[in-house]
Amino acid sequence: MTGGAERGILWIISAPSGAGKTSLARALVAATPQLRSSVSYTTRPPRPGEAEGADYHFVSMEAFTAMAERGEFLEYARVHGNGYGTSEPWVKSQLFAGTDCLLEIDWQGARQVRERLPGQAVSIFILPPSVAALAERLRGRGQDSETVIARRLAAAREELLHYDEFDYLVVNDHFQDALADLQSIVHAEHLRLGYQQHAQHQRLKNLLGINS
Repeated sequence: MTGGAERGILWIISAPSGAGKTSLARALVAATPQLRSSVSYTTRPPRPGEAEGADYHFVSMEAFTAMAERGEFLEYARVHGNGYGTSEPWVKSQLFAGTDCLLEIDWQGARQVRERLPGQAVSIFILPPSVAALAERLRGRGQDSETVIARRLAAAREELLHYDEFDYLVVNDHFQDALADLQSIVHAEHLRLGYQQHAQHQRLKNLLGINS
């Protein structure tokens, strides 16, 4: 039996575009005091309503490339000419402080994290209830043309091919049900033996009559 403060849990949530990953992730963080969402670095310019440090850390391509070369990203990618990356020092500082950290990334980023931190992340893949529902949600945004929607649906099918790389699958048919499923997963992971041996260290010592 070991003592000391327990480490936080590293969470990954992935999903095809339109499955509701961002809304679910935000609701989960809002409902879970010990959970913080990682803020990614990006080279793209801020969109209307986005704030530095809240939505993204906005940096130049030169700064982003330098961070990547120094190995500061837990995972990173270049998408449509823009860089996106997760700060490894920030994530590790949260985990060592006992705070859970949530990464909202795609399957490729999730694979990078598993390779860099093997066995240290719990990953969840969000499924839409159907392709028709996914298409309806994408159209409901009112942001994209039919051509763009068709491209996003094709990309979604590619994302779905990697569902079996994740630890959990949650279907986002009804939002509150999906959120409840996520909360149940978080609660269950915190009850695992390895985590509870740290969290309940003193209680276990008392119950077992261990004085040292």
